Amino acid sequence: MSQPHRLLTLSLLALSIQTAFAQDLPANVDLPAIELKAVKEQAVPLDKEAGDLSIKQDQLIQGATTIGNALNGQAGIYAAQYTGGVSRPVIRGLDGARVKITQNGGDALDVSSVSPDHAVTVNPNTAQEIQVLKGPESLLYAAGSVGGLVNVVEHTIPNKMPDQGYTGRVGARYNSGNDEMLYSGQATVALGSQFALSAGGLTRDANSYILPRNLQGTERREDNTFARSKDANVGASWIFDRGYAGVSYSERRDRYGIPGDNAAYGACEINALGTAFLPDSCGAAEEEHGDSAWINLKEKRYDFKSELNDPFVGFSKLSAQANYTEYQHAEMDGDTPETTFRSRGTDARIVLDNKAWANGWTGQVGVQYTGQRLTIAGDESLMDPTNTQRYSLFALQEKQYNNFHFQLSSRIDHQKIDITQGETNPDAKNYQDTAYSVAAATAWEFIPNYKLSLTASHQERLPMAQELYSNGKHMATNTYELGNDDLSKEKSNNVELGLHVDQDRLKYNINVFHNWFDGFIYANTLDRYQDFRLIQYSQSKARFYGVDGDISYQFSPVYQVSLFGDYVRGKLDQEGNAPRIPGGRLGARVKAQFDDQYAANVEYYHVFNQDDIANYETGGQGYNMVNLGLSYSNHLNGKVDYRVYTQANNLLDSKVYQHESFLANVPQMGRNFTLGVDFSF
Repeated sequence: MSQPHRLLTLSLLALSIQTAFAQDLPANVDLPAIELKAVKEQAVPLDKEAGDLSIKQDQLIQGATTIGNALNGQAGIYAAQYTGGVSRPVIRGLDGARVKITQNGGDALDVSSVSPDHAVTVNPNTAQEIQVLKGPESLLYAAGSVGGLVNVVEHTIPNKMPDQGYTGRVGARYNSGNDEMLYSGQATVALGSQFALSAGGLTRDANSYILPRNLQGTERREDNTFARSKDANVGASWIFDRGYAGVSYSERRDRYGIPGDNAAYGACEINALGTAFLPDSCGAAEEEHGDSAWINLKEKRYDFKSELNDPFVGFSKLSAQANYTEYQHAEMDGDTPETTFRSRGTDARIVLDNKAWANGWTGQVGVQYTGQRLTIAGDESLMDPTNTQRYSLFALQEKQYNNFHFQLSSRIDHQKIDITQGETNPDAKNYQDTAYSVAAATAWEFIPNYKLSLTASHQERLPMAQELYSNGKHMATNTYELGNDDLSKEKSNNVELGLHVDQDRLKYNINVFHNWFDGFIYANTLDRYQDFRLIQYSQSKARFYGVDGDISYQFSPVYQVSLFGDYVRGKLDQEGNAPRIPGGRLGARVKAQFDDQYAANVEYYHVFNQDDIANYETGGQGYNMVNLGLSYSNHLNGKVDYRVYTQANNLLDSKVYQHESFLANVPQMGRNFTLGVDFSF
């Protein structure tokens, strides 16, 4: 039986179970025919802790088109930009597997963590909310996300009947920096009194972006940074008095350029010890101007999700979800596919919310299974086919005691990676291990609206397949990558202290943190020729520490002024500085809400030079950034709300090089303007 059919069978079985529970009512109870109870969606099942971050749909609609850029600018968060179509968040100097990205709490099952040139297939423009979790609740979804866990909340499967029979939104926008046109929309309609249908999509077409005018000796545009994307989804739910059950199907297609690819470096070879490039092998590595390199991506995803209120005695809710994803992308040389990545994966979760115990603790307990088979074929086959399976058990409990709020969580992950030995990894061995993680947090409201928070955790991360088995050239990142199948699990002990104020006019969140790593897994650069690097995944003791936060004050009903900043220091025990650590940042924002219709904001921040660099790195250049936004909101016929907005980005036309990116030598977009309109009904 194929995986989609298995998922469908699981969905129908769970639906039948839900039906049995829904019908288990006394005969004399009459259920209302139309007025059904709304099921509250909680991707974060408990009250959000003070240090966590949530970005709502209104901000995302007019924001960035990649997940990294959507979060960029929040205190402690940068974007590791790769091209016009790809970026991942960097939180407190950590990225990749240490900043897990989930979709509705489940694994996204793309291959974005394998390499920074691979797109995250979760689209921020169609999301309801993006959450950044740093406390014990992050262990509900993954372990080892020391920087923070990013959860993208979508409602392609309706969880309640739409008001007045329908709800939705449509929008369009244009950006001058890359001639981008983006159209998006999502709608949910009622089919009778208990069925809801959802459908939506997005299309984006952007050319290579324009560079700052003060970059001498360059073309006006950064070559090969175009990005084109098409998403579509459809979902349906049966919504009853005690919950809902639904399914959805989504499909995504992307085409985007690879600006870092230089085929000339393909001549480089390494010595027998794997410690350096052969002296004369890279002599031909001069700049080539052949066919452009780009990625052709396709993804199909099948989802099932359900919730049931009051399923058993002592439990308030039962949640179940599963998805099956077929993903592939080809790295193209002109019209010829040179390397193809294929991933087939399944992720399933069952979670129970418990009611208050005798001592007042409430929370969740759950299980999760994730399986992914990854194959890479072609000229840049970095590793032989791998099959990764992970079985997880997790729990979280919380309690309010006087002025103290307590949270405790734990997670156990058992992971198996089977590799098919071949020419790339002839002597590779399978991997198997178990990781144990725990976390605790307390928030003390010592004065009304003033909280002091303390979070501590011990987290263990199991290595990924590419860290174990890579062995070959990856031209998109200008690297020759060597894995290490002797890697052990990465352990970290983490502490964060925060001060949080939430008054009518004054608000601030200030956090200091320190992370101690034992067996920190990182890409250690052994040699470099021009921009081409030989890296090997290695382990070391490491420390990351720093501070981030923001302070805002409402000076009048119209104006709010805020200050924000962040700084992180990353050190390795023997090798010096950790790679790709962003420079410190300090800035200010002014928001103005003139009336119910007109709003504006202006932002300035300075990113400082980064001189604490790793082996073979170059220093990070500081820069100034000024952004300005205006918007106008109103109603049409009392049923449709609309908003017209414009955004001016990088008004100073600053030269921006992102030290935290694998392509730190590629300049970012210059001055650009966005104009858009959004309708909701």
